[in-house]
Amino acid sequence: MKLLQDILYKIKLLEVHGSTNVPVAALCIDSRKVEKNSAFIAIKGTVVDGHTFIAAAINKGAAIIVAEELPENKVEGVTYIKVANSHEAAAYMAHYFYDCPSEKLKLVGVTGTNGKTTVATLLYKLFSALGYSCGLISTVENKIQQTVIPASLTTPDAISLNALLHKMVNENCTHAFMECSSIAIHQHRITGLNFTGALFTNITLDHLDYHKTFEAYLKAKKSFFDNLPETAFAISNKDDKRGEVMLQNTKAKKYYYSLKTSADFKGKILDDSLTGLQMQINNTDVHFRLIGEFNAYNLLAVYGAAVCLHEEPTKVLTTLSGLTGAEGRFDYIISNKNVIGIVDYAHTPDALENVLTTLKKLKKDYQNIITVVGCGGDRDKTKRPLMAQAACDYSNKAIFTSDNPRTENPMDILADMEKGLTTAAKKKYIVIPDRRNAIEQAVKLANEGDIILIAGKGHEKYQEINGVKHPFDDKEVLNHFFNL
Repeated sequence: MKLLQDILYKIKLLEVHGSTNVPVAALCIDSRKVEKNSAFIAIKGTVVDGHTFIAAAINKGAAIIVAEELPENKVEGVTYIKVANSHEAAAYMAHYFYDCPSEKLKLVGVTGTNGKTTVATLLYKLFSALGYSCGLISTVENKIQQTVIPASLTTPDAISLNALLHKMVNENCTHAFMECSSIAIHQHRITGLNFTGALFTNITLDHLDYHKTFEAYLKAKKSFFDNLPETAFAISNKDDKRGEVMLQNTKAKKYYYSLKTSADFKGKILDDSLTGLQMQINNTDVHFRLIGEFNAYNLLAVYGAAVCLHEEPTKVLTTLSGLTGAEGRFDYIISNKNVIGIVDYAHTPDALENVLTTLKKLKKDYQNIITVVGCGGDRDKTKRPLMAQAACDYSNKAIFTSDNPRTENPMDILADMEKGLTTAAKKKYIVIPDRRNAIEQAVKLANEGDIILIAGKGHEKYQEINGVKHPFDDKEVLNHFFNL
């Protein structure tokens, strides 16, 4: 148990009412989880404002209230602290409450629109195979060594995140690899963490429902690198047009990877097929089990990080060559009729185009591509017609269906997808709102050797409809209709 005064470092305190020489049993941002002598931090969320639950938190035993706005009527014996930013306060308090766990690990963060999960997962698998005890924080799952902890967010809230890192330290982990989403960066969930290194994959349209403008989205990603210490390394994709901009203000040591120009970590694709990638990396030839140009970039990023972490390059490449990617990222299934099924998380226009252009380039002339795709509800609407157009442009047949409609009417989402399609595209798609029926129809349409891409949900084991998560697994459904 910590004293409040010992976990308030680096926080801009505007007002303090009561004693800071009091014990803190737990940190909470959810009033329902408050216990006796907790510190309740009131955070203004996108949907719920924690300030409305201050009284409820006190009734449950909170002895400390940290908020941007304090109530007029204060309860005797409760310490109230007014701060400039509750998100930031939660991050710093959690950092110190859990004994600064990120300072006891080699922590590497990965940000970018696409590739975060694959890069973080490959780093975890690579360093585990090299003999280290590792932790993973990703969209698919969190892991402490081999123990799986289900993930609900790409990047957990600051308190959960520091608690997880603390547990990794206690379990003797030496390395931790984590995804850093733009929303998490903007909401200070990673503020106060000590990063050994950071990676940038790429940036395209995403999360504009939250950030509102692409410039704000870019700024959020860039701030991750702007705040790195001099002791850290920063690795960026030189082939992305904003790859160098991302690192222009960082104090960390800069490195770049590229397939197209000179770089610290230079790659060249020698052969790309449905059985894997043959690449040359810094003049060494190596075969990987992953496929596609987008994975060539992911592999370069992972290789670069390993070298920056002082691992022997040849050993890194040898170990990396035997690894598979993350669940729901180009997951490969072959039916007993030799139809190829691929389940992928691609949920942005750029990610979908990357997967489809790779398939189009690798397939034989007789093979058709059938794409099943939808768009999430209550999210950026501008990408819906772009996703639909990409599916039609690079597929022989597209089936538009429901993704996670959340609180939106699925038919409205599908109507948005159909807006602005070219005349050629309109001849290539059909609409089947029920996702299970859409996958079944794709299997019925496929001939021997054809490729079915089920895009958008990847590793997810549910479909969210009107606030309820119904069990649904694209891979399981595809296996069923493949009679596997």
